[in-house]
Amino acid sequence: MAVALETGGAASAAEWINNADPRYPCLIDDRHHVADLYGMVNVANAVWINEYGQIVRPVEPAGVSDAIRSMDRTTGQLPQDIHDLIERRRSFYYDAIRDWVTKGDKSVYALSQEEALNRMEHRSYDDALAAANFQMGVHLHQRSFIEDAKRYFNETIRLKPLGWNYRRQIWNLAASGDARKLYWEALDALGDTPYIASIQMDNMP
Repeated sequence: MAVALETGGAASAAEWINNADPRYPCLIDDRHHVADLYGMVNVANAVWINEYGQIVRPVEPAGVSDAIRSMDRTTGQLPQDIHDLIERRRSFYYDAIRDWVTKGDKSVYALSQEEALNRMEHRSYDDALAAANFQMGVHLHQRSFIEDAKRYFNETIRLKPLGWNYRRQIWNLAASGDARKLYWEALDALGDTPYIASIQMDNMP
């Protein structure tokens, strides 16, 4: 199942979903509840949940990596070696999912409940406050209180600076300027801090 985090709902997300022509359910989460519940901060993130509703692998990058920062900002192209690395990682991750679907708990990629719990990041007070500020900002923006909304959006980013899903949505809604430019400026400001965390999976390329 895929989830699109988009406050604009189907009007904004449906085109992208339809163009992908998926063969699986696609939900549109216009309140970012799924991201808040599972601790998702970027795309693409994934959570593995078995048929008993148990989390087998908590939130992690779904075959993507920090290598995306090597993109040429003019052409949008990646160096060939980086492109190939990303494709290998994506294929490896998808194959790991297939292995788990086939073998269940016997898959080498399925974590024990203890390890899954150890890997989960506990929601902090600032995380909860960032979520509340984001929701208030969206509420005000949708009612055309634009300047009031910006104050809540700014507080959201201050409280959770690495919440990239929040940042993207805020830039699309309320940024005064080119959202793409703001995106790259924010990445540059990271310095050596990872943009996308490494996947903790044995033998990942």
